[in-house]
Amino acid sequence: MPLSTIDWVIIICYGIGMLLVGFYFSRKNKSAEDYLLGGRSMKSWKVGLSLFATLFSAITYLSIPGEVIKHGPMIFLMLTALPFVYFIVAYFFIPFIMKLQISSAYELLEKKVGMPNRIIASVYFLFMRFLWMSVIIFLVSQKIIIPIMGWPDEIALLVSIVMGIITIIYTSTGGLRSVVLTDVVQSFVLFGGTILAIFMVRRELGSAASFLPAEWPGHWAGWVFFDTNVRVSFVTAFISTFGWYVCTAGSDQMAIQRYLATRDVKGARKMFLSSIVTNITVQLLLLVLGFGLYAYVKVHPEILGGVSLQDGADTVFPRFIAMALPAGFSGLVLAGLLAAAMSSLSSGINSSSLSIVDDFILRLRNKTMNEQKKVRLAQKISVLIGVLIVLMSLLIGNIRGNLLELTHKTSNLFVAPLFVPFFMAMFVKNASPKATFTGTLLSGIAAIFVSFSSELFDLYISFLWIIPISFAVGIVTSLALNVSLFRNDHLNA
Repeated sequence: MPLSTIDWVIIICYGIGMLLVGFYFSRKNKSAEDYLLGGRSMKSWKVGLSLFATLFSAITYLSIPGEVIKHGPMIFLMLTALPFVYFIVAYFFIPFIMKLQISSAYELLEKKVGMPNRIIASVYFLFMRFLWMSVIIFLVSQKIIIPIMGWPDEIALLVSIVMGIITIIYTSTGGLRSVVLTDVVQSFVLFGGTILAIFMVRRELGSAASFLPAEWPGHWAGWVFFDTNVRVSFVTAFISTFGWYVCTAGSDQMAIQRYLATRDVKGARKMFLSSIVTNITVQLLLLVLGFGLYAYVKVHPEILGGVSLQDGADTVFPRFIAMALPAGFSGLVLAGLLAAAMSSLSSGINSSSLSIVDDFILRLRNKTMNEQKKVRLAQKISVLIGVLIVLMSLLIGNIRGNLLELTHKTSNLFVAPLFVPFFMAMFVKNASPKATFTGTLLSGIAAIFVSFSSELFDLYISFLWIIPISFAVGIVTSLALNVSLFRNDHLNA
């Protein structure tokens, strides 16, 4: 069902608003630190919402209801890890990072374990974030916009380009301040869109009690404490989530950039806590929405468009937006989906630009550069990144798996390998640069092996094991080589 005029007005006004924010903050950036770190003086709650909006992309927003419809709610066992994540990050990582006078997260590595480890970590980060942003563009255009609008698949490229252009403009002009403010707005739009969708499902079904199935569907996963052969068990979900958050919070430029944007350790802790609480709240709302949409499909199977529930689970939410929401509401929920996508894209572009400028260009060149030139350089790089990820998005459709699996196989591929050198730098006294580099490299190879085991070797390994296995390979290798090299040096001495 085509969008109404009022839907289009809402979406267009949203896009114009994002552009105006970028132009407004473009006048406030007097230095590279203003542009890339917001002057290190931003309010904790705003930066916390920005971190949430950054990591909670449109992929997650769309995939969670589809995951509940197809496999049930067991994936939400992952939330049990978040209190433990907060403790580790708030009281171990944040104090360590905040005491260092750095701009890029990977400066820390050069100080502790040498230049080669800074370079490989930066490469991992950029590769991972480029894939992540490409997946977002692909899925938003192919799985959201095209089904809702009823457009032919050929229009997907044009949709990707338009979305990329808007994000590039307000990100490259306004810097981190515009990214954070738009993330705050986008967080509230996302909240509103989810609550509105739940309300409309309830209205269609008649009561909230009808959200819960009378009996546990046979195709839903049941409770399993630990089993490597099932898709989701408590232990694998807990370990995977704990590993992802800890690794991301301790090594990803997008997270560390936000610690550095606050005033001090206390502010950074508040920032991270607000991000965690917001994440839990939104995920629980999406769980309720997933239950509601599953019940809605039982009453209105035509929403699947003639395909089976197993094949069409990921399309139920966007089809519901198109077919069941009245004029105006469709535009608001669609704006929420676009908000989730564009907040991730803007943060990814900004953080990637910071990494390229600090970790490669400024670090490897001999001449100094004044602040205005640094800002202009970062802006140009932001534009180039935007163009590249739009082109990369054309290839993402060749990777197998549903939305959740696709996310883990691409955007989460190097989460653990990226954290390996940070672990060695933060927790291992006199860590060997050679041992750290070797472990980091092998960790990346292990991640690729696990992620694409079915495509490369016809061997099924659950996507939830990508982070635990690659982390174990990297840490065990690094620690073993570290001990060996230390002994050899001691004997030679």
